[in-house]
Amino acid sequence: QVQLVESGGGLVQAGGSLRLSCAASASGFSIDRLGWYRQVPGKQRELVATITTDSNTNYADSVKGRFTISRDNAKNTVYLQMNSLKPEDTAVYYCNAHVINSGRYKFQYWGQGTQVTVSS
Repeated sequence: QVQLVESGGGLVQAGGSLRLSCAASASGFSIDRLGWYRQVPGKQRELVATITTDSNTNYADSVKGRFTISRDNAKNTVYLQMNSLKPEDTAVYYCNAHVINSGRYKFQYWGQGTQVTVSS
């Protein structure tokens, strides 16, 4: 079973910073790619950033230079450092994990989401 527990969301003023964390428990699985996505009401969930097991990263153009994704493989935790936040960053942020079981089958899991609100 895989569980993703997110923390770190909240309310911040424009220009401020927040750090999101997502701890994964994945008994019987190995954790592959990790990532963060976000969603606002009425819109599709969109990619924010992803990171592979060897720390190759990918970012949405809208967050490049402001957000940094990182991971601690020993702790099965992925982080999203968000700086220079803008009101348009307001969304529910979801942690995403790609995992592989002993049979080499791949699965995808989502966290419960954490609200990030940036006031102008």
